[in-house]
Amino acid sequence: MASNRIKVRMNSTGLNKKGKPTGYFKTTTKRTKVAMGEKQIGKLALKMYDPRAWNAKTGKFGMHVLFKEGKIKK
Repeated sequence: MASNRIKVRMNSTGLNKKGKPTGYFKTTTKRTKVAMGEKQIGKLALKMYDPRAWNAKTGKFGMHVLFKEGKIKK
């Protein structure tokens, strides 16, 4: 039986001290099939911890930022 989940790459929107993207990512899975009566599944966007993101408020690295779905390079 084939799985109805696919692996996706979640890219961080966090910034480093210089204001450039951190390049940090995580992988997760998401459903591909939609059950009857449900809305179509779009792009994922989750808030997760990025240890490379600069937190100007505290003056330290590491904070929760938005992670957006991207493509996995093969």
